[in-house]
Amino acid sequence: MKINDYKTNGKTPLQNATEASLYAKELQPKLNAMVTFTDLEPQVENLKNISKDALMYGVPIVLKDNVTTKGILTTASSKILGNYVPVYNAHIADKLRDAGAIVIGKSSMDELGMGGTNLSAATGPVYNPYDLSRISGGSSGGSAVLVAAGAVPFAIGTDTGDSVRKPASYNGIVGVKPTYGRISRYGIIPYASSLDHVGYFTRNMYDAALALEVLAGRDDRDMTSSFLPVEKYTEYSHDVTGKKIAVLKNVTDIIPSMELKEQMNHLEEELRKKGAVVEEVSMREDLLRAALAVYFIIANCEATANHSNLDGIRFGVQEGKDSYEDIMTKSRTAGFSGLIRKRFVIGSYGLFEENQERLLRKAQKVRRLIVDEMNELYKTYDAIVAPASLKGAPKATDAEDKLSNEYLIAESYMCLGNFSGYPSMTVPFAMVDGLPVGLNMTCRAFEEQTMFTIGQAIEEISGWCDKTVEVK
Repeated sequence: MKINDYKTNGKTPLQNATEASLYAKELQPKLNAMVTFTDLEPQVENLKNISKDALMYGVPIVLKDNVTTKGILTTASSKILGNYVPVYNAHIADKLRDAGAIVIGKSSMDELGMGGTNLSAATGPVYNPYDLSRISGGSSGGSAVLVAAGAVPFAIGTDTGDSVRKPASYNGIVGVKPTYGRISRYGIIPYASSLDHVGYFTRNMYDAALALEVLAGRDDRDMTSSFLPVEKYTEYSHDVTGKKIAVLKNVTDIIPSMELKEQMNHLEEELRKKGAVVEEVSMREDLLRAALAVYFIIANCEATANHSNLDGIRFGVQEGKDSYEDIMTKSRTAGFSGLIRKRFVIGSYGLFEENQERLLRKAQKVRRLIVDEMNELYKTYDAIVAPASLKGAPKATDAEDKLSNEYLIAESYMCLGNFSGYPSMTVPFAMVDGLPVGLNMTCRAFEEQTMFTIGQAIEEISGWCDKTVEVK
């Protein structure tokens, strides 16, 4: 169902939320998507204080488990936060409550958001509903699979490199990362502060626009949040006539599958028939090849600083007892997986005073060059697009963080949307070997209306609107 269908299907909010929760529980042994299920009745009782005209009145939703929720376990899928129950709500948790949404639970993620597979969660891997032997993508994999499987019509994710948009591609749904600052990050357990965005999943373009109306807006508790007024995003145009779309050849030239190439070519031709100007462009290959390294240095340095408070002393699971040093060492050793400890070592190395200029500062300078390169294209084009992945989700046994030299750019270029902070979205458009593949598009800052307009055209061409998959 779409978001508005929950208001008109003849059932009470409690019935809708209960059915969604029960279905998510039924899926849990197969998908392993949830960390915590919530108590529904107090939330339904709170609806007495909410107008029935609220945009998400009575709609069951899921929050990624790095969204702090007062009185509800919030682990960020890490052992060290296995007992963390916040005393306050994230800004978006309050916004969604005030819009009438009912949170049925908190979804699994890669530990602390650091990963692209959702294999590193403390509760175990999350699996793809199209093929349970495959990954969901990460780090927002739990939220993605629950939307794809039809448990809920909307779920929150976060995106630091492509952590909403890649799972959206692997699961055949819409994944939105708005402009940096468009949605407050107050109360979000961070990864890398200059790259982190709150994002979300839906199954159609209208719901994606509606969700941004709910979530966007200034929050004085997040100094990076924008003062710009919230637009009526659901009133986006359905006419792409004259819209200029740049297809990134650096990615499309190495598409390995003839099946995907044909579907990409078909999409481009159909967009032209709708009046869009679609042209192939290239960015500097050396900058694109450097993007992953730049991302890795900046993200891990910022993560190391952000998570220095996870020491087992102030909060979280505590190990050891002989001294503060003993507690910190044992708590962090037991509380973090080997992958996370590795990233912290890299981040710490980059933050050493003697290394900052040759590593962190250099990465920041290259980031600026990459964004400048993007801005040259935006002088001519309204959107830059390319497949969000070159194929469907990989097998869980084959998935790893390392990328082949051949596909280095194609599988990691979406971090450009985080470097720039520009709005970026993945829209389903193709099936390859029975698995979904999405198209990613990035537009100018605060031009979400344009993004939804082009996304609507893609949805109409592909016919991929509000689809769900039966989990077998």
